[in-house]
Amino acid sequence: MLRRALLPALAAVIGAAIAFAQVQTKESQMTMTPAQALEKLKEGNARFVAGQPKVRDWNAKVIATASGQYPFAAVLSCIDSRAPVEIVLDQGIGDVFVLRSAGNVVDTDALGGLEFATKVSGARLVVVLGHTECGAVKGAIDGVKMGNLTALLAKIQSAVRDSGPGSSKDPAYVTKVTEQNIHDSIHEIRERSAILRELIDSGKVAIVGGMYDVATGRVSFRQE
Repeated sequence: MLRRALLPALAAVIGAAIAFAQVQTKESQMTMTPAQALEKLKEGNARFVAGQPKVRDWNAKVIATASGQYPFAAVLSCIDSRAPVEIVLDQGIGDVFVLRSAGNVVDTDALGGLEFATKVSGARLVVVLGHTECGAVKGAIDGVKMGNLTALLAKIQSAVRDSGPGSSKDPAYVTKVTEQNIHDSIHEIRERSAILRELIDSGKVAIVGGMYDVATGRVSFRQE
């Protein structure tokens, strides 16, 4: 009976130990290279696509990260409900910073967040993550005007122009504009933030683009 009574407590201790082993630490963050950070995201997405995500004790992870955070990557993604970053990249609490804006557009707030994530908190990788069938991109293609959305979509217009004529009803064209918008966002991050540009040029941080396919769950990454 005593052994049975002790089993739940023992399981809790083991779970907590596993969670502490899985979370990012200052040491693991400092020794990780940008290339290794990217590989971790690729491996995570492969697990997601295969339906084999890591088994995590979320409550234990909350406790393990309460005293500090050392994420290895920062992801600027779209707000689309079909593309939840931590899930599709199979990352846990304390692993990645996530900034979300419609169409993954870059503004002052996003730049400030990325500067904090890298310069202050030590993230090794910045990812600009777009996705197929993006509503913001379709809205920019169609020239939608509506409240504050008008100004947001205007930031995607350069990608529309550079992609040539096309229709929002053509998935291939929407993807083409989305890829161009990812490229433009990466360029803007470098141009508008001297802090991020120095980190990237020095090799301390890498920046890559990513495209999430809402039909397959796969993320394709590309170096810029």
